[in-house]
Amino acid sequence: MLEPTKTSEGPTIPSKRYFTIGEVSELCAVKPHVLRYWEQEFSQLRPIKRRGNRRYYQRDDVILIRQIRSLLYEHGFTIGGAKQHLLKDSLISDMEQDQQIIRQLRSELEQVLDILKHSSEVHHGGHVERPIEIL
Repeated sequence: MLEPTKTSEGPTIPSKRYFTIGEVSELCAVKPHVLRYWEQEFSQLRPIKRRGNRRYYQRDDVILIRQIRSLLYEHGFTIGGAKQHLLKDSLISDMEQDQQIIRQLRSELEQVLDILKHSSEVHHGGHVERPIEIL
């Protein structure tokens, strides 16, 4: 179940899956026409469109909109500067995720190596003819 989310900018985000443009406008203190403009400018902002082209935003969209609002209105970024900042954050996040995957793979490979060493010792009566090296 979704939990209500409190962020530093604005009221708590209710624990629901979808938000209308009017609800997001109130939650983020941004007028609906500005939200529609930001959709054109920020590729990360893609609400779901249904019946009659009505927009439905998700929790991550609301958080992103608050981030964009903060960059533009509080920190004085231009649209271009905010795009670059969000892209940099995205790249850093991707890099951190890649590093975590590499650490996990290394750990799993070390476990496989330990199993292979143990298996080799069992099959050769306790001594290993060819030691396996860690690169």
